[in-house]
Amino acid sequence: NFKRRRVTEIKHGRVAMLAAMGYITPEFFKFPGYLSVAENIKFADVPNGLAAISKVPGAGWLQILAYGLFCEGTGGFGYNSDGQMSDPGNCGWKPPLLATSDPVLRKKRLNAELANGRLAMMAIIGMFFQDGLTGSAWGDWALYTVSPLR
Repeated sequence: NFKRRRVTEIKHGRVAMLAAMGYITPEFFKFPGYLSVAENIKFADVPNGLAAISKVPGAGWLQILAYGLFCEGTGGFGYNSDGQMSDPGNCGWKPPLLATSDPVLRKKRLNAELANGRLAMMAIIGMFFQDGLTGSAWGDWALYTVSPLR
């Protein structure tokens, strides 16, 4: 059914936008302090991109998994009770600077969110692929020596 697919597209687009920002942000900023005091791992010690997967302790992955299960199991924070079928993308709260009561402007903003979400889905997959090939999401092709194009 179309509405279910639209709800899923909006959710995946929002997750992809957050993921893309989460992939880019550590290039410019890392939190001070420790990721794990028990294992003496500082945030500054964690590499960017896919290399970070092996550095996060198991307890950290359990916390991430538990939070994801909570969001999926409870419908997140404020999702309407009918699975958003009545109003796809409406989480029950109004984000500052984005909410409007004008239906034309609201439709324009929702269409922009869909387009940006689709772009973000392609972007994060591209960053994963590039990082997997070269070790960097920003494409230092000199590191990729097994290219059939060389």
